[in-house]
Amino acid sequence: MKRLIIGTAGHIDHGKTTLVKAITGIETDRLKEERQRGISIELGFAHFTLPGGQRAAIVDVPGHERFIRHMLAGAFGIDMVLFTIAADEGIMPQTREHMDIIELLGINTGIVVLTKKDMVDEEWLMLVEDEVKEYIDKSILKGAPILAVSAIKGEGTEELLTAIETLADEVTEKPVFGQARLPIDRVFTISGFGTVVTGTLWSGQINVGDTLELMPEQRTVKIRSLQVHNERVSTAYAGQRVAVNLQGIEVAEIKRGYLLATSGYLSPSYRVDTRLRLLRSSSRTLKNWNRVRFHVGTDEALGRIVLLDRDELKPGEESFAQIVMEKPVVCYKGDPFVIRYYSPVTTIGGGNIIDPEAAKQKRFREEVLDELAMKEEGSLYDVIRHELEAKPEELMTTVELAKKTGSSQEQIREEIQQLIEDEKVIQIRADEYISTYGLELIQGKIIDSLGNYHKLYPLRQGYPKEDMRSRYFKQINSKTFNLILKKLEGQETIISKNNKLSLSSYTPSPSADDEKKIEKYLEMMNSKPFSPPSPEELIKSLNIDEQGFLEYSSYLLEQGLIVKVSQESYFSSKAIEEGKRLLGNYFEKEKELSLATARDLLKTSRKYALPLIEYYDKIRFTRRLGDIRVKM
Repeated sequence: MKRLIIGTAGHIDHGKTTLVKAITGIETDRLKEERQRGISIELGFAHFTLPGGQRAAIVDVPGHERFIRHMLAGAFGIDMVLFTIAADEGIMPQTREHMDIIELLGINTGIVVLTKKDMVDEEWLMLVEDEVKEYIDKSILKGAPILAVSAIKGEGTEELLTAIETLADEVTEKPVFGQARLPIDRVFTISGFGTVVTGTLWSGQINVGDTLELMPEQRTVKIRSLQVHNERVSTAYAGQRVAVNLQGIEVAEIKRGYLLATSGYLSPSYRVDTRLRLLRSSSRTLKNWNRVRFHVGTDEALGRIVLLDRDELKPGEESFAQIVMEKPVVCYKGDPFVIRYYSPVTTIGGGNIIDPEAAKQKRFREEVLDELAMKEEGSLYDVIRHELEAKPEELMTTVELAKKTGSSQEQIREEIQQLIEDEKVIQIRADEYISTYGLELIQGKIIDSLGNYHKLYPLRQGYPKEDMRSRYFKQINSKTFNLILKKLEGQETIISKNNKLSLSSYTPSPSADDEKKIEKYLEMMNSKPFSPPSPEELIKSLNIDEQGFLEYSSYLLEQGLIVKVSQESYFSSKAIEEGKRLLGNYFEKEKELSLATARDLLKTSRKYALPLIEYYDKIRFTRRLGDIRVKM
C-alpha cells in the first residue's frame, strides 16, 4: 500500500484539529497551553486507516499568523492537503497565506473542507461554497473536491474519508531507493529510551542500527529503534512519519530544523542559488540585499537576497537569486522553499533550489545566468556534462553528481554511460569520472609544461611526475593522477618512465658546448677511476656553477655513464665494472675481503673504498659479515 502523508491548512479556529480528531480519533493538541487556549501552537500528528485499509498519517498545523513558521515546518513533505475553511467565516487572512504557502511548495493534491456546517443554514452554506469555489479555481487546488462537514456531529466525515482514499491514487510516492533524508520537526526524550526525534522521511529508507549524519552539525548518530504509526519497525521508508530513537546524543544537542541524512550525502552551506518568485498577492517588492526569513524543510534561517539580474523584484515576477544565509543550511537541488519578509513577518514568495552549495555569484553576468538556466532546465545528460566541465580538472563520483543534480545515483549512472559512449566523459576508475574536455585541458597543460621544461633543462630525461602533480594538479591525488597519465599515454603524446614525464618526441640533446664539458667530465672521472674528482673540483675545472654540475650529473646518471653510490659519491660506470672485475679476480682465490684489502686492490683511499664497497653490498655483488665481505 502507498505511504501517504496528509497535511492540514487553514485559518486559525477553522476546525483543523477537531477535524483530525473526528477522522482519526486522536487529539493532536498535546500542549497544556493549546488545550487551555483552544488553538494549535505546535505541530500535531495522528495516524489512521482509510476504509480500504490504506494507512495514512496526518500533520496538523497551527493556523494563527504568529505560528506560521510552525505551519511551514509541517507543510514541507506532505502529499495531500485538507484545506479547511469554516462555513461560518469563509475565506480569512491565514486562509490566503496558507494557500500561498502550499502553492509555493507545489502541493497540488487536496480536498477543500468546509468545516462547521452545523453552524450555518443551508442557504449560507451555498453562498460560502460559491465563494470558495471561485477562490479555489484561481489557486493550485483548482478542480479539487469541496466537501462540507461537521466534525462535532460527524456529518460528512465518511464522504471525506472516501474522497481521501480516491485522491490517494493520484499521489506519487517518494523514492525509497538512494540516500535518506529526514528533516526533524520534534525532539523529546522518553524515559528508558533517551533521545527521540520525529519527522517525515523525504527519501530513501532507514534501518535500526544504521549510522546517519546529523546536519548541519555533521555529527554521526546511530539508530537504536524506529516507530511508524506507533508500531516498532526495523525499517522506515520514504513517505512515512517516523519516530527515531537515537543513541549517544542528548536532547539538548538537537533542534527542530536539523536533519538526519545518509553520511556524506549533504553539506551545510551559507549560499544557495534559486529560482525565486514573489507572490502576486504580495504587498511588497523585494529589493537587492533585503533581509528575509528562509524556510526549507523544518528549518528557518535569516538571509539576504541577491537578485542576479535586476535591482528589484515586483509582485508576480520571478528571477534567479542567490540567498546568503546568516547560518548554514542544508538542502538539495530541487527542494521547494518559502521566504517571509523579515519585519513585519509575512509570506512573500518562494521557489526551488538550483544549487544547494553555491559559490559567491556576481550580479548581471550573462555567464552566471546561463549557467543557472542550464542547471535548472537542462536535461540530466546536459547538466551532468556541464557539472563535469564546470570544474574540468576535477574528478567527480556518482554520489557527488547526484548531489549536484538532484537525481538518483541510478539515473546518474545511466546518463554517464551514454556520455561515455558519446565520448563526452571518461571513466578514470570504478566510480570517478572526468569530462573529455577536462582531460584535454589536463593534457594540454602537461604538454605545455613539458615543452617549457625540456627547453629549460635539455639534458634531463623528464619532469618528475610527483612534482608535476603537486605543482599543477594538487586537487588530484597521486593514484588518480597515475590513472589519468595512463589514459594520456595511450594517445602517444606523453611518456612516463622512471617516475618522470616527457613528450614522446623528446630526447635529451646537449648543445655543442655541453658535449665538450660532458666529455671532459667523463675524462676526469675515468682518469682516476677509484679516486674520482670531487664536485668542487669538477665545477672549477669545467668552469660551471653548482646548478650546471647538477644538470651534467643528472644527464650522465640517466645515460648510465656515471653511478651514484652514496649521497655524495659518484663513480663512472667504467670504474664500477672495473672494480667488480678486480674484486671478482680476488674472490677466485680468496673467500673473504677486508676493507683494507679492497682499498689496496683498487689503489685508493678509505674515503672512496668504503662507499664503493657498500654500494657493491647494496647491489648484492658482495655481502657483509661483520668487518669482512664475501662474494654473493
